[in-house]
Amino acid sequence: MTDVPADQVSPKTAAALRAAMTRLFEGRPQRTDGRLTKENLYKEAQVSRATMNRAHTILAEWDAHLATHGKTTPGEAKRDATIEALKKRLAKKTRDCTLLEKKLKAAQTAIAALYHDNQALRQQLDKDASARVSPLRPRGSQRRR
Repeated sequence: MTDVPADQVSPKTAAALRAAMTRLFEGRPQRTDGRLTKENLYKEAQVSRATMNRAHTILAEWDAHLATHGKTTPGEAKRDATIEALKKRLAKKTRDCTLLEKKLKAAQTAIAALYHDNQALRQQLDKDASARVSPLRPRGSQRRR
């Protein structure tokens, strides 16, 4: 490992940065969105960026941790899994909606065809005066003589 210059921050500032770093690594931030960025580190510690940049040992620990464990926090992993699940649900709902739209269009076409057939039959019935429609009597109601 390379030589890291000595920290140029007070013990109080170093403690605040270490506490902030621990909170971020454990996924329980108090002042930020929890992403593992240096911006969140100094904001979480409530120090300036310049002050954080003078804490060379802490920044080296930060970089080493990110190199070993990656930049994804437990909260981010959970969020990413939720996003993936929601994307899958959305894709399924979109497919279902597309299928229903196709069925609706087919039903509209069938209804339109039936409507036009019905109109044509009515016109034909109106033109043909000899065609009379008489109601049928149910079989049980016929009188026997």
